Amino acid sequence: MTLPPLRAVLFDKDGTLFDFTASWAGWMDGVIETLSDGCAARAGAIAQAVRFDRGARAFDPSSPLIAGTLDEGADLIRPHIAPDRAEGLGDYLLESSKHAAMVPPVPLAPLLQGLRARGLVLGVATNDAEASAHAHLHAAGIAAYFAHVLGYDSGYAPKPAPDMLLGFAARAGLPANSVAMVGDSTHDLFAARAAGMVTIGVLTGLADAATLAPHADLVLPDIGHLPDHLG
Repeated sequence: MTLPPLRAVLFDKDGTLFDFTASWAGWMDGVIETLSDGCAARAGAIAQAVRFDRGARAFDPSSPLIAGTLDEGADLIRPHIAPDRAEGLGDYLLESSKHAAMVPPVPLAPLLQGLRARGLVLGVATNDAEASAHAHLHAAGIAAYFAHVLGYDSGYAPKPAPDMLLGFAARAGLPANSVAMVGDSTHDLFAARAAGMVTIGVLTGLADAATLAPHADLVLPDIGHLPDHLG
């Protein structure tokens, strides 16, 4: 399938620019280890709350952390940790998440450079915090390719609301229908549909093709296949 003419591509971060499980399973296991303070029952309760299998080091596809915000994650974890841990939980999750080791599904710099060479404006819209997004993009050496990076705390309602996507289009000075949103979850696709954008799903998160296809104009194995479908 060849996509309609585009002027911009907006990427989700986790599960799209970076493989979700490879990037976040280790971080989640470390968070549970720290917050449980060596208590196996507490560790189990935290893992169950976020639907994370510590033995397999894998998230359940229904985990609310996959497309949720750090604030939503903190609300799930807080009832299962000691009061002294709960007080600074949001700050701990934000700071520790900045240092999570992101694993790209494909070499990102040549892909993004090629998209920019086509005249496309590139952006990121993530339900992660904006500061974490910037940290991850800088660590991966790709921050300079993105004109705008928006997180759940950038002044817009998080996905699946379309606000963040429409905010990107407004900042770029482009009509929404000239933008493609690329993401690994239905949150991304629902937001893109509501914004009037082209919807592209990728399979580097935890959702399968059958889940994404009803809401996507195109489903790809990973973002490396995107140039093959550009007109």
